[in-house]
Amino acid sequence: MGEQDWGDLGDSLSTSSLARGVTGALTGPAGGNGFEYAYNSLDATVTGAHGKFVDLTNFNPTGTLLTVPDGGGSVRGCVARVSSPGATGMSPMLFFCAQGGGSPTVNDYAYLLGLSDANPYEIVLAKAPIVSGLVSSDSNVTILRTSSSQYNIGDGNWHHLRLDAIVQPNGDVLLQVFENDLSVNPIGTAPSWQAIAGMSDFIDDALQINTGSAPLWGGCCGYAFAVSEALSRRGSFDAIEAYRTT
Repeated sequence: MGEQDWGDLGDSLSTSSLARGVTGALTGPAGGNGFEYAYNSLDATVTGAHGKFVDLTNFNPTGTLLTVPDGGGSVRGCVARVSSPGATGMSPMLFFCAQGGGSPTVNDYAYLLGLSDANPYEIVLAKAPIVSGLVSSDSNVTILRTSSSQYNIGDGNWHHLRLDAIVQPNGDVLLQVFENDLSVNPIGTAPSWQAIAGMSDFIDDALQINTGSAPLWGGCCGYAFAVSEALSRRGSFDAIEAYRTT
């Protein structure tokens, strides 16, 4: 997809608070072309987020929001927490089923898959407003699955992640997550998607048993970066792909 195929999430932080764009200044994932889409927070007094969503026919949104159980699909990409003066205060993530219809915002609830705002951090699957980030202490964030492995910022860890949100005819949403080992299958080669230890399939059911809230149908997908009153917090993305179920 080209730059014209992406839209900015509404209610995002300004560029004076959260710098973002394509850069060749960072070390990218194995097999990458040397350029990533990266973020750097410039204001220690604000909390917020910015994100990009796929702004194409049949993706904006992928289905009929809330009224008919359809939509869903898969979003995939490389995600990294970039070395920063501090190890907390930021969450890079992929998202699907953001509920803003054709004008999604960072305040929309979505299914989130990314790197937790913690030190050390984990890979986390959550149901939450995008702006909240992957913070376990936020009452708006429902953590659904957490990886068994932990990671340290600054280790150069790129995570090639995949989130599938499959809307079932009965209204349940089946959530599946996978990771590709970039040291074996770098960008440009066929990924080998493997289950992530500790992150088994999750059903967000229509009866609202597992999460206490209605499952998310349709909506938009993409990637986002959330920050929380922290200066020079950084994240990076590469090789984003999106697929829609039909």
